[in-house]
Amino acid sequence: MIRFGSADREMKSMSNEDIFSSRLKLLIIMAKAYLKDCPTGKYRKQAIIENARFVFYHSLKLSSEIVAIKNDDSKIQPGTASTGDMHEEYIFHQRTQLLAVMAKSLAEGRLKGQLRKKALQDNLNRICETLIFNFRIKDVNFLKVA
Repeated sequence: MIRFGSADREMKSMSNEDIFSSRLKLLIIMAKAYLKDCPTGKYRKQAIIENARFVFYHSLKLSSEIVAIKNDDSKIQPGTASTGDMHEEYIFHQRTQLLAVMAKSLAEGRLKGQLRKKALQDNLNRICETLIFNFRIKDVNFLKVA
């Protein structure tokens, strides 16, 4: 059998952060589909709830780690992330948790009304801005050549 793709030794195993990122992006896509009045069937609702649960608890874990590091100033090494960066990351995880709660409520049919949809859209926009900005930063480091 012919095998295509990269060799096993070239692949890294998926970490929880990789899974979190993928599930968060899927949750964003599903929430945007809801805002564009795409139908949400039984299986999509179930997928939204499962992804929202994972994203919420993983983001909660990450934000509590940030708080723990912030409270213990001795752990902050010189030259690492600044307090401002940590604050932005904490806010990002708070927004992610809010998205997970809103996504679960939309899957359960409780997200009704224009103001709630507008709040969902605003939260999605802020999360997407953060993700795009972080992605570009990683791209710049990746594309630097001697």
